[in-house]
Amino acid sequence: MNAVATSSIHVSVIIPCFNAARFIAETIESVLAQTYSSFELMVIDDKSTDGSAELVESYARIDPRVRLIRMPKNAGAPAAPRNLGLVAARGEWVAFLDADDLWHPRKLELQMQALNAHSALMCSTQMKDFRDSDRIVFEPPPVPLPIGRVTLTQQLLKYRTPTSSIVASREFMRRHPFNEDPSYKAREDTDCFIRVHEDMPFSIKIIHPLVFYRQQASQISGNKWKMVGRHLAMLKKYRLKSGKGLGAMAYVYTFTHFLASIYLRLIRRML
Repeated sequence: MNAVATSSIHVSVIIPCFNAARFIAETIESVLAQTYSSFELMVIDDKSTDGSAELVESYARIDPRVRLIRMPKNAGAPAAPRNLGLVAARGEWVAFLDADDLWHPRKLELQMQALNAHSALMCSTQMKDFRDSDRIVFEPPPVPLPIGRVTLTQQLLKYRTPTSSIVASREFMRRHPFNEDPSYKAREDTDCFIRVHEDMPFSIKIIHPLVFYRQQASQISGNKWKMVGRHLAMLKKYRLKSGKGLGAMAYVYTFTHFLASIYLRLIRRML
């Protein structure tokens, strides 16, 4: 089978995977169904024991855009697999996707159009929650497509860039890898994209849900009180480029983040 020419890859999709055999096929299919076809799909397997890697290999044998990369040892969190994906990425842009989330078929198409139109380094979208029993409807995006901006202050007040929605410059993301310290587990993406926004004037966000987030009882982020503690601990350790910490504002930002989350995630089921 012929490999995909590097010159034809504009976006490298990075999926960290650990024991996701129940969902990974549906997630891969949502990428392969994209109207924007200039991508490679890298699944970084974190030593799964449930047949996830073998399932991904079956796709790779059929579609040369699919690559399986095996972690040398289990990392226990998605930070290291994502970083390995960043190193291996061949596209000018990288897109992140969790192994159980789904994409709207036009997600990459619309984001690449927006990135080019706004000369931006990063684009996110709204995300909508769903459960296995829910019927997903991919609603047509509005025309003209509403685009917002996300600044560092906004990101501190409320995390606004769902990881599975992000497309960003590969080289920019390589300068801002995910923190692999175990204490950052389930907050490594929040920490990363706060740092990213400190190093850019703003990112852009498509104000329409192009990502569907699968809610599961077993998710890392499922224990809300534990997540409050993790979020506060992450912000208390955060150091701005000046070297200063956030001080008392770490408590303020933790409060505003979870207050907004209660409304957006529990009532609107959207971020």
